[in-house]
Amino acid sequence: MQTTVEPPRAAEADVVASGWPRSWPLLLLGAAVVPGLVLFSVGRWLDSPAVQAWRTVCLAITTQALPFLLLGTALSGAINAFVPARVFTKLLPKRAAFAVPVAGMAGVVLPGCECASVPVANSLIGRGVTPAAAFSFLLSAPAINPVVLTATAIAFPASPIMVLARLLASLATAVVMGWLWLWLGREEWLRPVARHTGHEPGRSRFTEFRTGFQHDFLHAGGFLVVGAMAAATFNVAVPRSVLDTFAGSPWLSVLFLAALAIILAVCSEADAFVASSLTGFSPTARLAFMVVGPMVDLKLIALQAGTFGRAFAARFSAATTVVAVLSSALIGAVLL
Repeated sequence: MQTTVEPPRAAEADVVASGWPRSWPLLLLGAAVVPGLVLFSVGRWLDSPAVQAWRTVCLAITTQALPFLLLGTALSGAINAFVPARVFTKLLPKRAAFAVPVAGMAGVVLPGCECASVPVANSLIGRGVTPAAAFSFLLSAPAINPVVLTATAIAFPASPIMVLARLLASLATAVVMGWLWLWLGREEWLRPVARHTGHEPGRSRFTEFRTGFQHDFLHAGGFLVVGAMAAATFNVAVPRSVLDTFAGSPWLSVLFLAALAIILAVCSEADAFVASSLTGFSPTARLAFMVVGPMVDLKLIALQAGTFGRAFAARFSAATTVVAVLSSALIGAVLL
């Protein structure tokens, strides 16, 4: 039986004896030219004035805020590792109505980032502190601690009154929210989860400090970079007409920057530098950005829902946003 040999197909005929396609010179030319064209186009795009302005704003915000973020997370980690939770219970008054403002003012001298404030508040509740006082501390600690106030003073060198406005508006929000919980809060909304913060017996305090510091710095640093990029994009890409639409209205500008603070979720040690870069908005609107951000943002809502339950997080975050906006508007109208 004879075997019929089929003629070579067209595709096979295009292959030379060496195994390369006959069109290999064109492929080689494309491999050399296309990446060069892409790099040339990207290089020219990176050299455009808009991208250069974006890069400058982003790097400026990050560079200014990084030392304060480093200091804030280091102090927060030290308090978490070296200060027992029972210290708070001994310092707070027994009457809940008086414990709320004391816990709120404790945030002035006890720094803590937003991520650390939620587990600390949960630990305080588990050790006998009234929830209203714990929630007041939860809101005030990341908003009015010395690192944040110092960063605010550096970010607004021509307006030192902004530091006092931020202190008063944030403290008022924290205290009012604590009292609101005493008045309207219900235990069925709260679902405490056992979570230890502080020193664990048999474990090195320095190990706890290093672990907490690394976690908080890397976590908050990521949000800082994202916030700086978003602020730079906001300054460069958003048309002036759109900004004028919101910036021209006192209430719209406040509400717009409050919503922006919730979405950006910038660390409180760095948000003043982001706010100072939003020069198209009024001082009151930028104050609202700095008051709302450390108390209500997307990551905090998720942390609160996971720690205390979704029913609590939904009600508490919504009420905190309203109180923070009203406090910012009132304090800003008086001081700014």
